[in-house]
Amino acid sequence: MAILELDDVSFTYGTHRVVDGLSLTLEEGEIGCLLGASGCGKTTVLRLIMGFERAHAGRILLRGEAVDDSRHHLPPEKRRIGMVFQDYALFPHLTVAGNIAFGLQEKSALAERQVARLLELVGLAGQGDKYPHELSGGQQQRVALARALAPRPHLMLLDEPFSNLDVELRERLSLEVRAILKEAGTAAILVTHDQHEAFAVADRVGVMRAGHIEQWDTPWNLYHRPATRHVADFVGEGAFLAGHIQADGRVATELGVLNGLLSTECDGASCALLPAGSPVEVLLRPDDVVHDDGAALRATILAKAFRGAEFLYTLELASGARVLSLVPSHHDHAIGEKIGIRLDTEHVVAFRHDPMAAA
Repeated sequence: MAILELDDVSFTYGTHRVVDGLSLTLEEGEIGCLLGASGCGKTTVLRLIMGFERAHAGRILLRGEAVDDSRHHLPPEKRRIGMVFQDYALFPHLTVAGNIAFGLQEKSALAERQVARLLELVGLAGQGDKYPHELSGGQQQRVALARALAPRPHLMLLDEPFSNLDVELRERLSLEVRAILKEAGTAAILVTHDQHEAFAVADRVGVMRAGHIEQWDTPWNLYHRPATRHVADFVGEGAFLAGHIQADGRVATELGVLNGLLSTECDGASCALLPAGSPVEVLLRPDDVVHDDGAALRATILAKAFRGAEFLYTLELASGARVLSLVPSHHDHAIGEKIGIRLDTEHVVAFRHDPMAAA
């Protein structure tokens, strides 16, 4: 059963349409994420789901019931939605246990047991008597999550919950939050601009641009089967290499003819549907370009970034086009050096050539 449905939802601030015909479906127990750059409308979507704003078009359904459409607008307090804010918004004068219990209607032995259960769930058992200022940022974030879970919401919303944390703690807590939500069986929507965070937490991710979702899909599909050039460019690292469609539907490039006709896609459809000779741009991920000393193809190293086990090389081809390659770091070549490369692509994603997009 779908816990949340947004059907062609739009919202306008003044003359600016912040959310533009956005649709998505989130199933029971599923964790979704809205991923995009600042200003794309992510947080406004959360505010619409929560009920802080009313949609100007479309409808929002929770557990199959309309909570926002042309006739109804259920207030936030009646939607049974929990929310974790960017700054956690903990009450400094209340203990950890007091913060978690704040949203519970009854102050009873049952409520105390529920608080104790939530403290254990978020890894803070025995720390209920502490105050927020006595906790680390990561612990405060877990208290905020426990407080939002206390009233047993149907849905949890998380607005950039890790943005105030350092990178190492952010990565660890993102996995912890996913585990906590899965253990609680609570569906959730996370908002972030960090794709690593999105991929670590979410079952489905929606890449947003200019108020709408370009693709609502699994992290694997977003990376390997992006539906649009924007998704391909935004998610992961990669480069676009010019090519053209052959008569057999395969894609010819400077690095050779790419095999895998049946798996070759152009804007989500088979490249074979395009006329022979059609110009396309092929998405090459860094792991598609393999360093091979014995390869006939050569490329010049323009830049390199050390990543511990690997270097990320920026390579220039004979035509001047550039590609990226992940190379084991014991292959420490100098900038300006030519190295052998070959392609290792099992699935080819290409896009119709768009001079404006490539500019």
